[in-house]
Amino acid sequence: MSLQIELEHYRKALIVRLHGELDHHTAETVKTRMEEAILRGNSSHVILSLKALTFMDSSGLGVILGRYKQITAKGGKMVVCDVNPAVYRLFEMSGLFKILTIQDNERLALQSLEVVS
Repeated sequence: MSLQIELEHYRKALIVRLHGELDHHTAETVKTRMEEAILRGNSSHVILSLKALTFMDSSGLGVILGRYKQITAKGGKMVVCDVNPAVYRLFEMSGLFKILTIQDNERLALQSLEVVS
């Protein structure tokens, strides 16, 4: 299965919706598209919506951590939402939840950023 990337700028946030599998085959594309969108859209924050992400491996974790570092270097925040149980477990085991904020859905993710925008 492939990966589809949907990018939307909303106020000062870049909303990234991933559909499919984020693995070593698709990681570089996600990295490039997110980097470009963060720079081009002048986004302060990133919301990563993983509702339709069916699989992720360590390559995906690397991409997410890299974009987290990119956005926090600009003083922004990254919020992850709609995480399915298998991907949630990977986040838990990797320790990413210690640095990333997680919300149940995009609406709550946006609300959590309204305070800092």
